[in-house]
Amino acid sequence: MRRAQNRATAANVRGYSGDEVAGYLRDPYHRLRLRHALDMLTEHLPAGAVVADLGAGGGEVGDLLGRRGLRPVACDVVAEACRAALRAGVAAVRLDVGALLPVRTGSLDGVLAGEIIEHVYDPALLLAECHRVLRPGGILVLTTPNLAPAQDRLRFLLGQAPRQVDPFHEYLHLHIRPFTYPLLATGLRAAGFAPSPPRSNHVVWRTRRREFRSRWAARRWPTLGGSLVVAGVRLA
Repeated sequence: MRRAQNRATAANVRGYSGDEVAGYLRDPYHRLRLRHALDMLTEHLPAGAVVADLGAGGGEVGDLLGRRGLRPVACDVVAEACRAALRAGVAAVRLDVGALLPVRTGSLDGVLAGEIIEHVYDPALLLAECHRVLRPGGILVLTTPNLAPAQDRLRFLLGQAPRQVDPFHEYLHLHIRPFTYPLLATGLRAAGFAPSPPRSNHVVWRTRRREFRSRWAARRWPTLGGSLVVAGVRLA
């Protein structure tokens, strides 16, 4: 298992240059996903709470956490991303989310894992480690691509593979653990969290020429949306 995770980590380091987070923030689709995640954190945590941002990139999300009164710690496997976060004034730790986290037990108030869990070989270990490093009552907020959004449900009925499991896509091939909301909630409960209802950003429908997005539909039916945003509160 460790060897498989090492290969997954190496593939992610090769596949991501470290500026993906900044690119996400330029895209309304990902900005809304992230806003939902930040809302979940700030709705639960007091000002000054310490939040680890896993897969932080150059600290851009850490800056947003700071603006909301939280104390961010940028965590990334890419050394240059950690250096960029430090240059931006965000505390940084280099770590591999697929391994044991070099963080003291019960030392964090919150963990943000945005677009991370689908990349790790052993998501149960990641959830267990997040549970360990959080204090009782702390919160983990996950965002991940939805395996079963509206259009992919129709694709599957027609005998076509859901988009998130395309092994030949330029970056989706790195998504080795796709999730639906029930599966994610099951994993959170098994790790000792109380999962929240899901939120989502957009219900997306793609044609050969256009892409249609609906925020209203994602609010009404979040399990049909493109991204899942789910919180888990650490039980005592």
